[in-house]
Amino acid sequence: MKSLLLVGGLLGWGVGMGASYLKGNTWPTCFWHGCLAAYLTAWLARWWGRVWRSSLQQSLLAREKAEQAMPATTITPKAART
Repeated sequence: MKSLLLVGGLLGWGVGMGASYLKGNTWPTCFWHGCLAAYLTAWLARWWGRVWRSSLQQSLLAREKAEQAMPATTITPKAART
């Protein structure tokens, strides 16, 4: 989770600084925009990471329940042909 925060923050800072610099703002303004973008993208990356993690857990639980519900004597198609 920390790596997502770091990546989001670095990407946001670079994009915020770059966009502000290309717009022609002064360096203090560019730095401020970079910091604000870093905060927002880190927050967004944290939110997305939590959503992704919970979806992965739900998927694994559903797969586990499906495997437990299958009978132990399941015949696979390859075994049925031989």
